[in-house]
Amino acid sequence: MNKLSIIIPAYNEGPTIHFILDKLQNVTLPNGIEKEIIIVNDCSKDNTEEAILKYIETHPDMSIQYFKHEVNKGKGAALHTGISKATGEYLIIQDADLEYDPNEFNLLIQPVLDGFADVVYGSRFMGGNPHRILFFWHTIGNKFLTFLSNMFTNLNLTDMETCYKLFNTKIIQQIPLREKRFGFEPEITAKISRIPKIRIYEVGISYYGRTYEEGKKIGWKDGFRAIYCILKYGLFKR
Repeated sequence: MNKLSIIIPAYNEGPTIHFILDKLQNVTLPNGIEKEIIIVNDCSKDNTEEAILKYIETHPDMSIQYFKHEVNKGKGAALHTGISKATGEYLIIQDADLEYDPNEFNLLIQPVLDGFADVVYGSRFMGGNPHRILFFWHTIGNKFLTFLSNMFTNLNLTDMETCYKLFNTKIIQQIPLREKRFGFEPEITAKISRIPKIRIYEVGISYYGRTYEEGKKIGWKDGFRAIYCILKYGLFKR
C-alpha cells in the first residue's frame, strides 16, 4: 500500500469539519503511506463549503480533493462519488464529525500490511478502546441489524453499521452500488460477502458518539431502511 484514500461525506458539518481535517493532517501512517483526502459535500445548507475551501487554501501541503452535489442525495450517494474518485490502493470511510478517531486508521491497516485482509471493519463493540455511553436502544438496534445481516451473509461481524470500513479500492470500485442514504452499510456488506475468496477482518476501535443536539443525524427511519436493505440484498439478491 503506497496511498490511502480517505472518503469524507459531509452534510452541514461547517462548525466541526476543520477539527477532523486537523486530525487527519496529524495522523502518521506506517511505511510512509500517503494520504489522499476526498471530501464530498452533499449540498450542505450551512457554511460547510466555505469552511472546506478555506481549509484547503490555508493547507496547500495536504492532498485534499473537493467535490459537491448540487442537490442533496444522501450519505450513500456521497460515498459513491468519493469511491469513484479514489486513486489509493485502499480506501477508508471517515465521517466529517468527531465520533471516530483517525489515529486508529493504523489498527485497520495492519491486517492488510500483514497480508491477511482485503477488507477490514472497525468494530465499536469489541476490544478495550474508549466508548462513549449514550443511547441504549441505538446499541440494541445496531446489534440487531448486525445479527440480521450476518444471518444472510454468513459472516460473524460484531458491527456491520460501523463507519470505519477499509476496502481494497479495485474491489469496491467494481461493485455496483445503489443505496444513496444509510442503506450503504448493509448493501456493501452483503455484496462483499459474496465475492469469492474475499478476506474480511474486524478490529476493535474507539467510539466518541454524538447526541442529536451535537449533530447526530441517523434516526429510526434509517433503521427500518437498513432492515429493508438487508432483506433486499441479502435474501432476494442472492
